[in-house]
Amino acid sequence: MSTTMNTEQILKRAHELKSQGSPFALVTVVRSEHSTSAKPGAKALVEPDGKIQGWVGGGCAQPVVIKIVKQALKDGQPRLIRISPEPHHPAEEGIEVFSMSCFSGGVLDIFIEPILAKPGLLVLGASPVAYALVDLASRLNFSVTLVTPEPLSETISGAATQTSDMSLTHVTPAAAQFVVVSSQGNKDEACLEAALSTGSEWVAFIASDRKAKRMREYLIGRKHKVEAVAAIKAPAGLQIGAETPEEIALSVLAAAIKAYRIDKTPIPEHRTTLENVDAATKSCCGVTGAAQATVTLDPVCQMEVKIDTADFTASYHGETYYFCCKGCQRTFEKTPKTFVKEATV
Repeated sequence: MSTTMNTEQILKRAHELKSQGSPFALVTVVRSEHSTSAKPGAKALVEPDGKIQGWVGGGCAQPVVIKIVKQALKDGQPRLIRISPEPHHPAEEGIEVFSMSCFSGGVLDIFIEPILAKPGLLVLGASPVAYALVDLASRLNFSVTLVTPEPLSETISGAATQTSDMSLTHVTPAAAQFVVVSSQGNKDEACLEAALSTGSEWVAFIASDRKAKRMREYLIGRKHKVEAVAAIKAPAGLQIGAETPEEIALSVLAAAIKAYRIDKTPIPEHRTTLENVDAATKSCCGVTGAAQATVTLDPVCQMEVKIDTADFTASYHGETYYFCCKGCQRTFEKTPKTFVKEATV
């Protein structure tokens, strides 16, 4: 989906997304040759779902840009790409070239700059360590959400807070990138089930070996996935001999930073929606995940195409093929044998 916006509107939207802690990419045309619909200086903002706001070219330019933006948002590295109708168009070092047969005769050099969100930390529990985590993590540029079993008697600075019997309402995937349970005996089961339900690959439980073993047995009995339960980091944090709440918080955040900077722990893909925890069973439920549209590759340009929303299709020998634009569809229909072989290898 693409919408036309001027530079001022694009920068305003970029400010809004950054304020919300949402990742996006700024895309700028830095050079063009011959007849192109986008000229140097043209800008667009691309969100992780592929929504484009602005204009950096149509046809096959947009699918290429969306594909590279998604890669850039994963590794945080900017890209300089060239979209050209020539299969072997010369490129300087540092430029990635894409040959598009459906492109309208011109060449575009496009710079893609990923703007990443702060790493998200979800802290579950009301304890001295939980509060120390919130304080230190907010100073280390984490976006922090604190969820407690009951209302707090005072405001905890540095974090968004939620209360009321461990209910989590619309916790975004980014907020649950790193999850720490620091309940210390106050509804441990409910906190751990909530943590697992976020879908995070990095869940830490601040507890002794003995208690962690007992909680793992409980979670397995509750039919949680064995691999997810086994992956819970308990005891939590790097082993630095920590004793005070502040030292324990430091050790846990050091482990989270290592996972973020070195291991590249991903943000969960689904949006978490957890309803109120049943007081008797302390179970968390109601997780919903966004349905994923089935995609295939355009046999001409090899760009991803969503089957259920594709506007351009062609049939050949009883099979249906999907295209990103009219140009690719026409190219395929002229010599389908060429592209069917390539697409089915």
